[in-house]
Amino acid sequence: MMKELLEGIKNGNERKIAQAITIIENHRNMGFKLLKKLYRETSLAYLVGITGPPGSGKSTLTDKIVSKWREKDLKVAVIAIDPTSQFSGGALLGDRIRMSNVSTDRGVFIRSMATRGSLGGLNPAIYDTVLLLSAAGYDYILIETVGVGQNEVDIVDLADTTLVVTVPEAGDEIQTFKAGLMEVGDIFVLNKSDRPGVDKMQLTLEQMINLADKEGWEPPIVKTVATKKDGIENLTNKIDEHKNYLEESKLLEDNREEVMRRQLINLLEEKVLARIVNPIKSSAEFTDKMKKIKEVKKDPYTAAEELLADKFQI
Repeated sequence: MMKELLEGIKNGNERKIAQAITIIENHRNMGFKLLKKLYRETSLAYLVGITGPPGSGKSTLTDKIVSKWREKDLKVAVIAIDPTSQFSGGALLGDRIRMSNVSTDRGVFIRSMATRGSLGGLNPAIYDTVLLLSAAGYDYILIETVGVGQNEVDIVDLADTTLVVTVPEAGDEIQTFKAGLMEVGDIFVLNKSDRPGVDKMQLTLEQMINLADKEGWEPPIVKTVATKKDGIENLTNKIDEHKNYLEESKLLEDNREEVMRRQLINLLEEKVLARIVNPIKSSAEFTDKMKKIKEVKKDPYTAAEELLADKFQI
């Protein structure tokens, strides 16, 4: 099965790719065996993150960006990060509807993934899926997030180029953006720019970009009307410009090293949870400690130290 999966991934077989991602998400140990075989012979594809408030037209914009890349015969994968149900861990799958132009294109692979927050807030399988899709020969991987919270900051931080999308009427909303999100934005997209208030919104963005004070690269503001394909070519050109800037300044190498560092930390956290924390949570000793904490016979700080006493030197 492993050999068949590996061959299917390298040949770009969509069914095998989808099967492998499911294994990576739900059967981690089996997924690790697959990823170990792929890692040394895989160079990461170029990663583009796209984020912004709900209703800013991210999925439509994604659809048009991917279509423009496909005109150049580039293979593109889209990872649509969806909100996670706290009960089932499932993800919403509405993005395929808004990406109808590219969803049936054999040169495009779309996968919706739930955040399923780890200790760091980010599903470790997202990093692994990027590796797998790179091994499958995709030139660009576009990671689209659902909102502007901490998960989104973490996810777009994984990207080489990050697009922050907003709309003219989001003036008040953009003021509440996390500062970190404004700092990680490499290109700001003012979508639906045929609506009233576009000039005021552009001025607001310019002021916020100036406050971020990024060195070396000055984030441009690109006006688009995604539904009409207006500004899409200019946007993909700006992505290319940022890619060239990163390559020429050697910053792309630094970005990739940071991604690897974060992935290693994620894997450490995941293994600590699986091998130490989860068994403790299901133990009789844990139940007994909880009972004593509830009855105020023991404080949670001491209880945590005692539960870990034979695992670590606390």
